[in-house]
Amino acid sequence: QLQLVESGGGLVQPGGSLRLSCAASGVTLDYYAIGWFRQAPGKEREGVSCISNSDGSTYYVDSVKVRFTISRDNAKNTVYLQMNSLKPEDTAVYYCTPVLTVEKMCIMVQSGGSWGQGTQVTVSS
Repeated sequence: QLQLVESGGGLVQPGGSLRLSCAASGVTLDYYAIGWFRQAPGKEREGVSCISNSDGSTYYVDSVKVRFTISRDNAKNTVYLQMNSLKPEDTAVYYCTPVLTVEKMCIMVQSGGSWGQGTQVTVSS
């Protein structure tokens, strides 16, 4: 059974950077498209980015394009989210989860499983 654990969050000033990690155990990550979601206080959870398992194609929500980069290292069974030029509005708990694919492209729809603990990202001066 695939288990994912998020890490790498923290407190950072506006304009700073963080790299989140999504480490898998139990099953190899090769077979899964993985997405990052976030939930800010009082707001609904939103899809941020995903990466397919077939060709590594990616998706980003408009608000993070250019600033965030998703990648995967199947040898380490880990997916990363590099976040640069962080803004206060990026403050949220970030979660990773398997997502569905359509014609090999990942989409921001959770594919079964459950949500983990997430990792808190706080952008503040």
